[in-house]
Amino acid sequence: MPSVCYVTLGCAKNEVDTDRMRALLRTSGYSDTTDATKADVVLVNTCSFLASATSESIETTLQLAETVYSGVREKPIIMCGCVPSRYGEALPKALPEVAAFVRADEEDGIVDVVSSVLGIEQRSSMPDLSELTLRTVEGPSAFVKISDGCNRFCSFCAIPFIRGHYASRTAVEILAEVRMLMQGGVREIILIGQDTGVWGCDFGDGHDLAWLLHQVAAEVRPYHGWIRILYLQPEGMSDDLIAAIRDLDEVLPYIDIPIQHCSESVLKAMNRKGDAQQFREVFARLRNEIPHMVLRTTALCGFPGETDEDFDELMDFLREQEFDYTSVFSYSPEEGTRGARMPNQIDEATKLDRTQALVDLAEQLGFAATAKHVGEVVDVIVDAVEKPDEFGDFPGDTTNNGGGQARGFIGHAWFQAPDCDGVVHIRPTSSANTSIKVGDIVRCKLIDSFCYELVGEIVTHA
Repeated sequence: MPSVCYVTLGCAKNEVDTDRMRALLRTSGYSDTTDATKADVVLVNTCSFLASATSESIETTLQLAETVYSGVREKPIIMCGCVPSRYGEALPKALPEVAAFVRADEEDGIVDVVSSVLGIEQRSSMPDLSELTLRTVEGPSAFVKISDGCNRFCSFCAIPFIRGHYASRTAVEILAEVRMLMQGGVREIILIGQDTGVWGCDFGDGHDLAWLLHQVAAEVRPYHGWIRILYLQPEGMSDDLIAAIRDLDEVLPYIDIPIQHCSESVLKAMNRKGDAQQFREVFARLRNEIPHMVLRTTALCGFPGETDEDFDELMDFLREQEFDYTSVFSYSPEEGTRGARMPNQIDEATKLDRTQALVDLAEQLGFAATAKHVGEVVDVIVDAVEKPDEFGDFPGDTTNNGGGQARGFIGHAWFQAPDCDGVVHIRPTSSANTSIKVGDIVRCKLIDSFCYELVGEIVTHA
């Protein structure tokens, strides 16, 4: 059976796309390998959100070419995703090392592409994609894309040029995928998209994200699972959505709302809505109406025309709001965007200074928010077995048992989104830990913190 090695770069949305391509190829008889040198074909799913991500995607592809080539194209490389979507026609000449390029909107045809570059006939008939939901998630948390593309056209962002206009996935597709994932052992569904808050706006049937949450909750409820929502815009927080997050037990009181900035003039130049006062009102309402609300946001500094006063306003706003988590980005002039053509570009030294100041503040606030959870007893999803360090001890294990006889685990609590927030190091306490496996939910008392990391002792095993 021909084998495929998958290399995924970029965000969780790309991980979902890779999962789907892997499942399609498995259905047609292809196997997996993590060793590029042993694969019959290497599939690289690329990111092009920033110029640095594009460079990383190309560099990774060229490094793989050096690894798998032996004078002839014996192990072809296929480049998928955002880079082909963004640069399409220019790539074959620029990257002769690549056997084929697959745009993000062409990935459901990956079996035909792989079969073609390998010179073999398709091994089995393709499934009817309208009736079959394909994923290969093996961990306890699964990202589920509810939409793709974006209609906002923020002046710093190339996503609309890469992924196209906003398109919601149908509720039937989403719910079928959620049902399959829960039946397969997933404990947490994470809803994602470029703009999750406007899900359903293109259907015209009156169904919105709040309605969808009720449907997803019904699928998750029999399995006592969690639902987490990422990438909501401030103006998308409707009354019905806030009520759904508050009232549905399955939906975690955790929201990712990227504000990017709070200066009205900078936001206007970014082609974004809102200002500091409007954001204050949104966040105050979320904290007042939803108990234990945890908020993540994104701050972008160094946008063209950003003054010292604008930057100070952003810093003051972050201090005031005390977000649990803040992702920080330095503005990058992306090809094809309006921001790249704007006057008053900020010099790199100033951007670097502002970025570092934001990072320092974000860490100060985030570390403090993490430490506040010490002493709580919370449910933790077990994500992995943790290996002892070189001395045989586990992080947070003050017993200094040496030799690592007990097993430690890594997990995440309800206030920690997988792959972007911290983790809980579940300290080995007894031989009873041998009954714990990845995907279990354990009740832990949080006893210590370090940066964004926490240490927990098991109280009960669900």
